[in-house]
Amino acid sequence: MLGQDSHDAPLFGEEEENIGNTKSQLRYPVATFFHLFFRTSAILVYLLCDILSGRFIACMVTIILLLSCDFWTVKNVSGRLLVGLRWWNQVDESGNSHWVFESRKTPSKKPTSSAESRIFWLGLIVCPIFWVIFVFSTIFSFKLKWLAVVIMGLVLQWANLYGYVRCKVGGKSNLGNMARNYISSQIFKQAMAKAEGP
Repeated sequence: MLGQDSHDAPLFGEEEENIGNTKSQLRYPVATFFHLFFRTSAILVYLLCDILSGRFIACMVTIILLLSCDFWTVKNVSGRLLVGLRWWNQVDESGNSHWVFESRKTPSKKPTSSAESRIFWLGLIVCPIFWVIFVFSTIFSFKLKWLAVVIMGLVLQWANLYGYVRCKVGGKSNLGNMARNYISSQIFKQAMAKAEGP
């Protein structure tokens, strides 16, 4: 059987029993490296493509391969290991698509490393910002042949960002409601601070 059913996947925390004690703050240095490697490589190849090679097709294929490797690595490996989050889509017997957002339920013997968590979230948030900039620069510089590539970069990295934010805040909660609740609580705090006065 080539594919692994989601129910047969190891539960969070099971894979950690096989990890030895490390003196480094990075418990998973290989996963941390590849979390950043593919996404920064895709950005660098896009930026240096005209210098490295004048062939559009070769650059486009390289960027798409790097983006695909990044999407798979972040979704299936680094999110699970570095921050204890994972998400996926499954289709039931009636053909309905269900999104599943999951976070580690049991407290781990070894909590996630704060350094790895910062690296994970920084890479997850900063790189899509670059692709947004690339979309606008491609449109305004009239390099429309690159538009499909930069949109693919934006979509793949935005999908991972969205999935992990949903995992972090809770898969069933509405992000819009959370934002409204946060803003209203901040306004309430400021109003209370002004009412108390000096």
